[in-house]
Amino acid sequence: MLIDTHAHISYKDYSDRIDEVIQVAENNGVEKIISIGVDLPSSEECLKLAEKYPAVYATCGIHPHEADKAPKGYLYELEAFTQHPKVVAVGEMGLDYHYDFSDRKVQRRVYHEQLEMSKSLELPAVVHCRESDDDILEGIQNSGLNRGVIHCFASDVEFAENILETGFHISFTGMITFVKELENVVKEVPLERMMIETDSPYLSPKPYRGKQNEPKNVLHVAEKIAELKEISLEEVMESTTETALNLFNKIM
Repeated sequence: MLIDTHAHISYKDYSDRIDEVIQVAENNGVEKIISIGVDLPSSEECLKLAEKYPAVYATCGIHPHEADKAPKGYLYELEAFTQHPKVVAVGEMGLDYHYDFSDRKVQRRVYHEQLEMSKSLELPAVVHCRESDDDILEGIQNSGLNRGVIHCFASDVEFAENILETGFHISFTGMITFVKELENVVKEVPLERMMIETDSPYLSPKPYRGKQNEPKNVLHVAEKIAELKEISLEEVMESTTETALNLFNKIM
């Protein structure tokens, strides 16, 4: 069994063929998909998908790109979503200093607020980190939260080690199939501390570069980890699935 721990299947990219996307994923051994919310409307859409499809679970959160637009009282709405049995985490939250679509001060406030909410609700956090390693790490350390994941990991071994010390896990995407610099990170991170994801519709792995990504392709991420660590694909599948089920422990 495989779990795609981070996919944006609530996006309109999939609206006309969502049944097919989920069925093809299941046919390829991807038995669970976590649909990731990035703002209040998308979080609600993720919840609707989770209610409709047994294989789908949801998160709810405010992405750093959307931080400027988060309404007053957004935390109350997110907290209401988290009461649903298929909402398994808070996020996608975090910091993005590459695009800076939201003011950095606002990004940090919204990130810290969601970390605190994750801790108080005893739910893991799904964290986006782009060119913001130091502030991401500081936020986690200051919150005292020790359950979560840096999704789509794209930093170096030193940052990975610092993140693992907090208790957080690391998740890899199809980037590891085409970004050479990430290969050493995969080799150095303990298998039991990593998960796999597609970040669909983005970051299609080889051999699907240039095409819309989808959950079935998480298999190629697992295959690349097996290749880099010189272990069997079955071992990668078993370990990453077990890690995901332990972290997102509302998954049945």
